[in-house]
Amino acid sequence: MLSTLLFCRDINTGSASPKIKNMTNPKLIKSISELHRLLGYPKPKHPSVSLIHTKDVTIPEELYGEKLVFDFYVISLKEKSGELKYGHNYYDFEEGTLIFTAPGQVITPLKRPQQENQSGWSLYFHPDLIRISGFAERIKEYSFFSYFTHEALHVSDEEKRILYECVSNIEKEYSLNIDRHSQVLIVSNIQLLLNYCTRFYDRQFITRSHHNKTIIAKLEHFLSSYYRTTPEDRTGLPTVAQCAEAVNLSPHYLSDLLKKETGKNTQEHIHHFIIEEAKNRILATSDPIGEIAFQLGFNYPAYFTKMFKAKTGFSPLMYRRFNEN
Repeated sequence: MLSTLLFCRDINTGSASPKIKNMTNPKLIKSISELHRLLGYPKPKHPSVSLIHTKDVTIPEELYGEKLVFDFYVISLKEKSGELKYGHNYYDFEEGTLIFTAPGQVITPLKRPQQENQSGWSLYFHPDLIRISGFAERIKEYSFFSYFTHEALHVSDEEKRILYECVSNIEKEYSLNIDRHSQVLIVSNIQLLLNYCTRFYDRQFITRSHHNKTIIAKLEHFLSSYYRTTPEDRTGLPTVAQCAEAVNLSPHYLSDLLKKETGKNTQEHIHHFIIEEAKNRILATSDPIGEIAFQLGFNYPAYFTKMFKAKTGFSPLMYRRFNEN
């Protein structure tokens, strides 16, 4: 990620590339200034934000395979032609790939053969920059900061131009004499950049609708299989994390995908599946409601009854009696 080269990022996976050298103590990079020193790059013009162009920096050899943790946000455009892996599938992209990293996530630069005319950029900004403006809370709404790297945003030439205009405005602003308007304008351009990224991700979800339907089918298969096991073999209700792992996606990406395709996020999708399964068992068996609740993974029948009534308007017992008549 440092200069938009290939890297491995560990988010909620616990797995690591065999090329990773330091398995237990990632190197923490606390500030933009520290990053510049590490890269042998000139002192930053602003303490909390910096735009670094890929062509202007060389990654020190000692950083390859090193686990790194940045204490700030990173948005990187990686220029790449050829095939990119997306989930279990491959897609051809000749434009660019945008990757987002939030503070505290682990990344690892992986060495690749040097390519001529490398291009791309990385925007780094510290949470302190956006904290005063109140944007620090709103940035949590941009869920793509928690996506896996194979869920990156792929952008066209026109989209790259729009994004580059945003980061260029940020660079121009912090390169000028800092005044009382500087921070507002820098943060406004960061927000504009992220809003464009949201739009482009929406486009990506739409263009991959066929692939997304395959993901949904896999999710349905996972949930069906989950309830074909005995209650003793399960660990309660299926979780968002389990569903995401089953389809090889990050929890946030899966929720966003489902929201675009079905109008329901992953948790709502799970609840809908459970209620439909409950309806089948309530009407197809004479099992007590408490027993059905246990079969479905509820520790407390009262919680099952509350959820069922909230989703259907009936208690489980009322639903059975109403449909028996």
